Amino acid sequence: MPAARPHIEPRRVPTADSVVVKEIYLSVQGESSHAGLLCAFVRLTGCHLRCTYCDSEFAFHGGARRKIPDIVSEVLGMRTPMVEVTGGEPLLQPGVYPLMEALLDAGLKVLLETSGAIDVRLVPPAVHKIVDMKTPSSGEHLRNDYRNFTSMNANDELKFVIGSREDYDWAKALIAEHQLLQKPYGTLFSTVFDKLHPRQLAEWVIEDRLAVRFQLQMHKYMWDPNERGV
Repeated sequence: MPAARPHIEPRRVPTADSVVVKEIYLSVQGESSHAGLLCAFVRLTGCHLRCTYCDSEFAFHGGARRKIPDIVSEVLGMRTPMVEVTGGEPLLQPGVYPLMEALLDAGLKVLLETSGAIDVRLVPPAVHKIVDMKTPSSGEHLRNDYRNFTSMNANDELKFVIGSREDYDWAKALIAEHQLLQKPYGTLFSTVFDKLHPRQLAEWVIEDRLAVRFQLQMHKYMWDPNERGV
């Protein structure tokens, strides 16, 4: 079995006061237990992973560096109580930590969408972390950092994107090995869009009586799956 790859350590920089932003937009939250709620999205540039099923490759490069107060002001102008910081992989940028703190200080509910490849221990505890553990079909599962299992709290959710029966069996075995269903956070299962039919995954979950939250990427059914800013 191939060995796990070295982890990227989370990093705070005291002087960080900006981040590189790919886009900011208002939409309806399409995933997690917050699905269906109005939400602002702050998408940061950059990712060290190259998952086979990635739906945000456009965020790997480009964007503009912006000061944190300017970002908070724009989000507040959208008049929604919830904001998600996403990417790319937002934890690659040291400025993401003061950004999340500033959004919390502004009275917002803050969500973070992050891969399972960087430990979330430095993320403010009040942030609702959605940690996407990479399954084998992603091609990046050897980068998963299992320290996340102890860094997450009751605000958080662990997500598995399933593209095959192999992915499902792998996720089920990992859940059993680490007793993840006994943790204080939730566990989400969703499909790789247009690769595995949601009904198939739902039937596997039912057959195994697996106590996870089955979810769809709701936004991909409401809009074109390749559409930006939704």
